[in-house]
Amino acid sequence: MKHGPIALIDAEMPVVVIATQNGLYEKVLSNIQEIKARKGKVIAFVTKGDTVISKIADCSIELPETIECLDPLITTVPLQLLAYHIAVCKGMDVDQPRNLAKSVTVE
Repeated sequence: MKHGPIALIDAEMPVVVIATQNGLYEKVLSNIQEIKARKGKVIAFVTKGDTVISKIADCSIELPETIECLDPLITTVPLQLLAYHIAVCKGMDVDQPRNLAKSVTVE
């Protein structure tokens, strides 16, 4: 959240945050507070039952509690679904991503 990324925060661009209960929880909480201080909108993926970040975030999506090493598995599918539904809402063709042919055929 230093320098460049923090300069992009405004009320028009939501910030998606993975804020599960792990070793980085306090740092993520601090980053969310920085985002909110700059009037940013926060969509947070939180561990089920989390009340701290759920109160601060504009939208929170609860994920089941798991051990830290499995967090990437638990968060990936909801993040992909969020990206899919945002693309559909924006009228994007999700079956034919832009520039896919170029990246697949270039050796």
